[in-house]
Amino acid sequence: MSASFGLFRLQQVDSRISQIETRLAKIQETLDNDAELRAARERVKLAEANQHNAEHARRTSEEEAKGQQIKIQQVESSLYGGTVRNPKELQDLQAEIASLRKHQSALEDRELEAMLKADESQSELQAAQENLKQIQSRLGNEHQKLIDEQESLTRNLETLKSERQAAVSAIAAEALSIYDNLRQQRRGVAVAEISDNACGACGTTLTAGLQQNARHAAQFVYCPSCGRILYAS
Repeated sequence: MSASFGLFRLQQVDSRISQIETRLAKIQETLDNDAELRAARERVKLAEANQHNAEHARRTSEEEAKGQQIKIQQVESSLYGGTVRNPKELQDLQAEIASLRKHQSALEDRELEAMLKADESQSELQAAQENLKQIQSRLGNEHQKLIDEQESLTRNLETLKSERQAAVSAIAAEALSIYDNLRQQRRGVAVAEISDNACGACGTTLTAGLQQNARHAAQFVYCPSCGRILYAS
C-alpha cells in the first residue's frame, strides 16, 4: 500500500465536504437574499412610509379645518351674541368672518386633497402587500425544496465530518501537515489520482517509473508539474 493511500481517502472526504459547504452557503444566500422577494419587501416598506405620511397629512389638514371652523364660530358668537354694539367693531367682525371663511375654504380643499392622497396611498400599500403575499406563496414552495435540501446536506456533512475524524486519526501528524499545506497552496486539492498515465489534477503525463513509485513507495511521490502528491490505485 502506498504512503498516499490514507491521504487520498482524506482528500475524497474533504472534497465532498467542500462541495457541500459551498452548496449550503449558496442555499442560505438564496433563502436570505432572494432579489425578487427583497424588492417586494422594499416596495411594501416604501408604501407603508408613504401611507403613514399621507395619513399624517390628512389628520393634520382635518385638524386645521376643524380649528378654523372653531375660530369662525367664536367670531360669529361675538358678532351675533349681542355683546358688541359698536358699528365699527361689528363691521370688523364681519370682515374677519369673511376672511376666516375664505381661509376655511382653502383648508377644506387641502383636506380633500389630503384625503384623496391618503386613499391612494392606502390602495398602493394594499397592492404592494398583495404582491408580496403572492411572491411569498410562489417562492414558499421553491424555498421549501431548498430547506429540504439544506437539511439533507447538513446530515451528510455531519456524517462526512465523522468520517474525516476517523481518517485523520490514522494519518501521521507530519503527513497531515504536508497535506494541509498543499491543500492551501493548490486550491483545495493536495492529492491527485493518476489517470490514463497522467496527473489527475494538472494533466501532466507521468513516466512509468514515477507511476510505479506512486503505487508502491513508502514515501510520498509528487507530480513534477503541479507538486501535488500522486496516488495510484
